[in-house]
Amino acid sequence: MEVGIILKVAGIGILVAATCQILSRTGRDDQAMLVSIAGIIIVFLLILDQMRGMISALRSVFGL
Repeated sequence: MEVGIILKVAGIGILVAATCQILSRTGRDDQAMLVSIAGIIIVFLLILDQMRGMISALRSVFGL
């Protein structure tokens, strides 16, 4: 796994956490929840793209 993807996930996590804290303190709990869900989806899509590459590499190695 590349270091770049780890840094992207960490950056998104920090950004989402800070945004959720700000929104929660201003009384916008619904928007904070939507931001956290959006962050989870973005990270999931990043990891899914990496998993596709790994699966295609495994298929080529084992000739499946």
